[in-house]
Amino acid sequence: MNNYLENEKIWKLMMKFSIPCIMSLLVSSLYNIVDQIFIGQGIGYLGNGATNVVFPITIIALAVALMCGDGCAAFLSICQGKKDDEKSHVSVGNTIVLVLAISLVFVVILFVFQEQLLAAFGATPNNIVYAREYYTYIVIGIPFFMFGNAMCSVIRADGNPKYSMLATLVGAIINVIFDPIAIFIFGWGMMGAALATIFGQIISAILCYLYLRNSKTFTLKRKSFKLSASVIKEYLPLGISSFLTQISIVVIMIAMNNMLVKYGALSKYGADIPLTVMGIVMKVFQIVISIVVGIAAGAQPIVGYNYGAGKYGRVKQVYKTMMVAQLVVGIIAMFIFEVFPSSIINIFGSESALYNEFAVQSFRIFLCTIVLCCIQKSTSIFLQSLGKPVLSTGLSLLRDFILSVPLVIILPMQFGLEGVLYSAPIADIVSLIAVVLSTRYIFKMMNEEQEQEIKIQYAN
Repeated sequence: MNNYLENEKIWKLMMKFSIPCIMSLLVSSLYNIVDQIFIGQGIGYLGNGATNVVFPITIIALAVALMCGDGCAAFLSICQGKKDDEKSHVSVGNTIVLVLAISLVFVVILFVFQEQLLAAFGATPNNIVYAREYYTYIVIGIPFFMFGNAMCSVIRADGNPKYSMLATLVGAIINVIFDPIAIFIFGWGMMGAALATIFGQIISAILCYLYLRNSKTFTLKRKSFKLSASVIKEYLPLGISSFLTQISIVVIMIAMNNMLVKYGALSKYGADIPLTVMGIVMKVFQIVISIVVGIAAGAQPIVGYNYGAGKYGRVKQVYKTMMVAQLVVGIIAMFIFEVFPSSIINIFGSESALYNEFAVQSFRIFLCTIVLCCIQKSTSIFLQSLGKPVLSTGLSLLRDFILSVPLVIILPMQFGLEGVLYSAPIADIVSLIAVVLSTRYIFKMMNEEQEQEIKIQYAN
């Protein structure tokens, strides 16, 4: 496995690791998309608005899971490059304990503060009943959801991206099968959509558990599960970028949902249409980001191992290959969103002319610079793979928090409801400057380290 990561052609490695990773993340995104499609057809746009209100809950859970899972995965790859087997199994065992403990505490908090959270996430008098029902059942599945997502990252780093994809895919297929049965045949409405999702998450978590009993590059022992502060301090910061990337989505959605309700009520669209439409736009946007993150996260074991082994030339080559792929994905996505927005929105149910009008406008404005966003997201994960949490975190925070949140709040004051839509393009353009500066700095640093190593070799 080590020789393979160090010597195989980059594009072959990218295909091997990134494609299963993309499929895994796409399937994860489809959990919510499938719910929205069936809810839109069976319940209506108020039901879809309710899923938009509850969506931040799953993102918060995912953020914590990825902080632990991606951090452990990046650390595991670096340890493999350094041939450090002891820290490998301890980091995985500690991750399992952390994720399960945090998920149980999270469930308790979510049930205690249900009404306050729904209000904060933008529930309206028209969709609050649907939101309560969906929320109650989704929360029950949080521990399975978090464990499965964290372990899928670890499994990919263990050199088995196909199994990671399989675990996620099986869960999604179960969700797709049971969604229409629960909604249309049993008539369970929002509860049925949530239960179908939970069932799929449980199966994915079980498959991940089974894999860990026969992993490739580490063997879990009893001492693996004894929390080690020193190991946690080493790997957890590597997942901070993933955490902040997801949490920033929550912060943006809270700010955005409240601005959409406030300024939507003052417009011809009303409060519920903008809230529902932007929920769909954000989830379609997540599909593209899943591909982008899949490419970058799939490359993580390759980058981490070669960086740990001092193969800086291969690290640069991986980044260049990754950027070409991201540009292709971004350009195709931008073309689809600009040319076919009506076709996309119709998948989620046919509504009024005003609803369709705002939907078309939202896709064309909010996602017009998605190419730049693709570059920013993948560069942040690349820096995370190098064990550079400060740079990676800073890049994530800049686009998704420092810029986006104030813009979502300030622009509507001047431009009304349309101001919310322009927040993303402005944030994408400004953050691109930070991407260029960060990559130039990191490549310069690698060049200096490489020159220093050559001098030491000649001296010896």
